[in-house]
Amino acid sequence: MTTPFGEAVRKLRVRKGVSQKQMAAALNVSPAYLSALEHGKRGLPTFDLLQRIAGYFNIIWDEAEELFLLARSSDPRVVIDTAGLPPEYTAFANRLAGQIRSLDATVLAELTALLEKGKKADGKAS
Repeated sequence: MTTPFGEAVRKLRVRKGVSQKQMAAALNVSPAYLSALEHGKRGLPTFDLLQRIAGYFNIIWDEAEELFLLARSSDPRVVIDTAGLPPEYTAFANRLAGQIRSLDATVLAELTALLEKGKKADGKAS
């Protein structure tokens, strides 16, 4: 199991040709923490750590911004706040939470497309 952010960090690390232990030492974090981050077992890293990672890989601003966006969308323990919404929103969020592990790639792609379509319809195209 991994997250989009963890996969991106692993690819950057492999591209640079360094071990987790070497990278962890350079970032002043434990190798266990870095491993957990790469494997999606830790949530969103601090902004300070994100900046240190970007600096460590000497990546340009656009690539750093993409990495920061991946980090924000990679928390493996998502909380959906439906307080104040109609009951069907809460029911949907709970049903999704209960079935997320059994969704196949096709259904996931369809749901993602629906969310993107809704985002564009709201005038929030990315």
